[in-house]
Amino acid sequence: MCFLGFFVIIFVLSPFIGQMTDLIFAERELVQSLKEYIEAEELKLEAVKSWADKLDLLTRASTSDPEGFLAHPVNAYKLMKRLNTEWSELESLVLQDPSDGFISNMSVHRQYFPDEEDEKGAAKALLRLQDTYKLDSESFSKGKLPGVRYNAELTVDDCFDMGKLAYNENDYYHSVLWMQQALRQMDSGEDAKTLKADILDYLSYSVYQMGDLPRAIELTRRLVAIDPSHQRAGTNLRYFERLLSKELRDLGRSQQEPADERPIQLDTYERPKDYLPEREVYEALCRGEGVKMTPKRLSRLFCRYQDGNRNPRLLLKPMKEEDEWDSPHIVRFLEALSDEEIEKIKELAKPNLARATVRDPNTGVLTVAHYRVSKSAWLEGEDDPVIARVNQRIEDVTGLSVNTAELLQVSHPKYSRTSHTHTQSKDEPDAFKSLGTGNRVATFLNYMSDVEAGGATVFPDFGAAIWPRKGTAVFWYNLFKSGEGDYRTRHAACPVLVGSKWVSNKWIHERGQEFRRPCGLTEVD
Repeated sequence: MCFLGFFVIIFVLSPFIGQMTDLIFAERELVQSLKEYIEAEELKLEAVKSWADKLDLLTRASTSDPEGFLAHPVNAYKLMKRLNTEWSELESLVLQDPSDGFISNMSVHRQYFPDEEDEKGAAKALLRLQDTYKLDSESFSKGKLPGVRYNAELTVDDCFDMGKLAYNENDYYHSVLWMQQALRQMDSGEDAKTLKADILDYLSYSVYQMGDLPRAIELTRRLVAIDPSHQRAGTNLRYFERLLSKELRDLGRSQQEPADERPIQLDTYERPKDYLPEREVYEALCRGEGVKMTPKRLSRLFCRYQDGNRNPRLLLKPMKEEDEWDSPHIVRFLEALSDEEIEKIKELAKPNLARATVRDPNTGVLTVAHYRVSKSAWLEGEDDPVIARVNQRIEDVTGLSVNTAELLQVSHPKYSRTSHTHTQSKDEPDAFKSLGTGNRVATFLNYMSDVEAGGATVFPDFGAAIWPRKGTAVFWYNLFKSGEGDYRTRHAACPVLVGSKWVSNKWIHERGQEFRRPCGLTEVD
């Protein structure tokens, strides 16, 4: 009986033991999986920790002097890139194992992050700076800019992204410059996520688009040597070689000259012509070249005390006034704004800064200026006593009424390429019809910061460049006394190369000036 019972017990338990041994092995697999999970978490945390350490150092530097840090254009571009691209990559990494605190924080801040268009805008701004100030890609990549206080460098991957953005815009000129820089840094031993084959792929085709077949063939051969299975490279190489052979036959030559082995520089290829006819004049003026200030003209410039035709508010402390240009007459007022007033205006403007707008010359409606990477806000006298005081000061010193003037526009034009003021004539009577205040008769421009490099206001028609000086203001008339537009005063803001530029602008309109600036008897009076 006992034997039978024992046998039965063994028989009944045997299938469970078999299953349990499977569970043991399953548990072992779970432990191994747990170890792999822990290892993956550790690797992830190491990656996150590396990110945190790197950004901790970076943000300590940036937050200690935000404007100084952002004065370097590479820092501004990399900030856009980090927040739009790299932080998203970190978010994806953390999302592999949900982290409610981090994701919640990301969700709160994401609404303030730059988007893809902002990143593109910052990249294009670097290209504009490169063109305007004739800087090669290495100058940006290695941070070799005048007056910089913070070192900022572009990696191979950064240069590749710059070149790719230009390529996608069919801008092969800049694509060549930046892909070449990416290749140069990679060849020097710099590590990168980007593959050399990808750089050569973009570079070779961009060089072909610039009309340099021998170099395109040489670069494509390098690509084929690295990746013989690259289908597009093989097809392109055969195509390039056929084109070159045809060119040689047409020229009656049997042998091609070797490809130029010199590194591609800023002047290797001619930059494509721009749609702006005055671009070269504009850029030269931004660099301080071609300014038409002659000794004879300089002898006609003076300085004086301006009391606003014995205005009571200026009798005891008249405004210091300097001539900047004789014809058209441009003056600069010194000590137009105090440091305290400047800081208050910036404080009021910062919460309201939006993408800069320009006045549509046909409709008079303010529209977003997509070509300008700048921010602007509009302030009125009721916002703060400081704004009311500044408006009154502008009226006192110019002798013009500001009752019909536009609101004080505060701008932080980090990279604006152009900001042409449109001066309408009688042929364009509807430009400001909706305002009912007539045309813009005059411009009063306050400079609220010094700028280390760049940032001038230039007048291409007569070759003048006005440089920012903190606390000063420049003033000129956009219209002749007849009401006709003085087209010589068309002007443009040069991009800021190094530094931070703040300006506040007051556009004064015709209505209300009838007895303050009476009409002239001739068209250009």
